[in-house]
Amino acid sequence: MTWWRQAVFYQIYPRSFQDSDGDGIGDLRGIAGRLDYLAGLGVDAIWISPLYPSPMADFGYDVADYRDVDPRFGTLADFDALLAAAHGRGLRVLLDFVPNHSSDQHPWFVASRSSRQHAKRDWYIWRDPAPGGGPPNNWISDFGGSAWEYDAASGQYYSHAFLKEQPDLNWRNPEVVAAMHDVLRFWFDRGVDGFRIDVLWHMVKAADFADNPPNPAWRPGMADMLRVLQTRSTDQPEIHAVAADLRRIADTAGERVLIGEIYLPLDRLMTYYGTADMPGVHLPFNFSLIDAPWDAAGLARLIADYEAALPPGGWPNWVLGNHDRPRIATRVGPAQARVAAMLLLTLRGTPTLYYGDELGLTDVAIPPERVQDPRELREPGLGLNRDPVRTPMAWDGGPGAGFTTGDPWLPLHDDAATRNVAAQAADAGSMLSLVRDLLALRRAHPALSLGALEGVSGEDDVLRYERSDGGERLIVALNLSAGERRFALPDHVGMPRLLLSTVPPWRTGGEDGDGRTILLAPDEGVVLLDE
Repeated sequence: MTWWRQAVFYQIYPRSFQDSDGDGIGDLRGIAGRLDYLAGLGVDAIWISPLYPSPMADFGYDVADYRDVDPRFGTLADFDALLAAAHGRGLRVLLDFVPNHSSDQHPWFVASRSSRQHAKRDWYIWRDPAPGGGPPNNWISDFGGSAWEYDAASGQYYSHAFLKEQPDLNWRNPEVVAAMHDVLRFWFDRGVDGFRIDVLWHMVKAADFADNPPNPAWRPGMADMLRVLQTRSTDQPEIHAVAADLRRIADTAGERVLIGEIYLPLDRLMTYYGTADMPGVHLPFNFSLIDAPWDAAGLARLIADYEAALPPGGWPNWVLGNHDRPRIATRVGPAQARVAAMLLLTLRGTPTLYYGDELGLTDVAIPPERVQDPRELREPGLGLNRDPVRTPMAWDGGPGAGFTTGDPWLPLHDDAATRNVAAQAADAGSMLSLVRDLLALRRAHPALSLGALEGVSGEDDVLRYERSDGGERLIVALNLSAGERRFALPDHVGMPRLLLSTVPPWRTGGEDGDGRTILLAPDEGVVLLDE
């Protein structure tokens, strides 16, 4: 069995996990110092958001050197030491691969921009102005404004799907492809276990550079990028051959994993698994839970539809949040965040846990003078600010919450003195203890990590499903309401035994009547073992 199928991934935003030198920014030595925590939590692999040298126009997603570590985070030697220490604890390590664009300070782009005749000119996407002047087409940056930046010295525009400081690489150029393949091999040769591929669906643009069609649903007050439908600037047919090449490199390197960041409708997402002849990434990220209404019937349909859409051999995966989207505890509240954790860690497939969600962290209000996110600075007030979900981890109740001895780069959450690892580790009823118990349960019961998913239903605010493997059957029931709810056990289930509840002190509301009906307390999720 491939290791990543039964693994739990843990995303680390390196600026915010642990600072080791007092500059207020997390670093690699800080992560290394917290590996025992991660191993004790029960995760199997860590994914570290970009750590490459960068001017930090977009906090590491503007890469100036794909084969080194930014001095803010440490050195290549620090990375090698972290990797060895993680492997020594049985933890795998994934990095971010940012192939759609580089920094405008990357030597490749500096050369490309220097002259129309330079050998690297075609490493980026350059176009003449439109007839009559102006950008070549109507493409819009995901951060607002035109996706084209004019270069007065050469009289052409270059494409940037994000900031103008992030020029798009030309993946139709074989030299670019070869150079980026070498980047993957460089890190695989160092022992990296896989990559999360940033904005995979953006990497290839339509060859004719035709306009994107207008979005009839756009209204004032919506993000600028939504004014058009990105049918020409993203998700082009040629991307699947690109993904297949990346997959072949990963497979040649051994048991490595590629995870694709892809925000697309379900039918288009599934094409990124590829085919037998042209395999895609191992795990196209499934973000459906992030935007889903917190409704039992709707979630049951979502889960069933996703499972039904998987291609033969396609392995599912689930996430509740990441460095770009609001935290789950903000979206559903602290009580239901516990239920959400049980959902994430008991569904079929590979889950990814975002740092701090195991503490029940919520989005942190960022004073205007401390806003860092370029997206918020470009389009303020639209709810696009990503800073609130990137704030420092709280390790204890002391100054700097154990994250730093200096001034943290973003403010801590207001209740850091009580909502921290040290406090929750000592509380058997805490969110952290619940997540640890859920992860231990996954390891103890293969039905939860590798077993079949059956009987998905959502009625009367209760989301239910069964996980089975061999002769073992577990029933998961999640009360998505703030009131008591009952559900009847299926006829094929005997007298189940409670394994875990989200409501301290880990007990259910009890059985009712003939013992075939289970009473769930408000905001309670349970895992039952059919005996």
